[in-house]
Amino acid sequence: MTRTAQAPVDARFIERWSPRSFTGKAITTQEMMSLFEAARWAPSTSNTQPWRFVYGLAGSAGFDAIFNSLVPFNQGWANKACALIAVCSATTSVAPGTSEAKPSPNHAFDTGAAWMSLALQAQSMGWRTHAMGGFNADALRQTLGVPDGFAVQCVVAVGEQGPRESLPAALQEREMPNGRQPLEEMVAEGHFHFSR
Repeated sequence: MTRTAQAPVDARFIERWSPRSFTGKAITTQEMMSLFEAARWAPSTSNTQPWRFVYGLAGSAGFDAIFNSLVPFNQGWANKACALIAVCSATTSVAPGTSEAKPSPNHAFDTGAAWMSLALQAQSMGWRTHAMGGFNADALRQTLGVPDGFAVQCVVAVGEQGPRESLPAALQEREMPNGRQPLEEMVAEGHFHFSR
């Protein structure tokens, strides 16, 4: 599928997509830190930076712990990733100039911005990412020791993109960049007029 922008935009946004085919090529800890460094600079409410990342490199106990929380469908392709990242967010924050933790209504929104920064950094380095919602959050929380006060948002697979032929036939058909809704279905000036 060819992606076409409706307005001028940097190519990195159109070129980023979420493949499932990975080669199994190893990534270094230093390269992982570059991904997290990009996420570190994402914007956040009152600069509270609620995102937290727990990762495991392929072949490590951390990788296995995250992998074992995935639903079988995702385990079927994520086993070739070079790293898995559990993305969490603090559900409370301490505003500047205060000492009391209060509910943070924007923690998921801010963490989404950090995830996008991580994804774009990975792409710039020749890696690909695929975020997943198909995992057992309770099992992952327990295995990784995520305490109360933190939400488990998603799991991200990182890897070098592999050939679509390495996937099962049903997934090969889906292994391509997908499209997006047109701008007019998500953007309005002055008044909300969307049906969903």
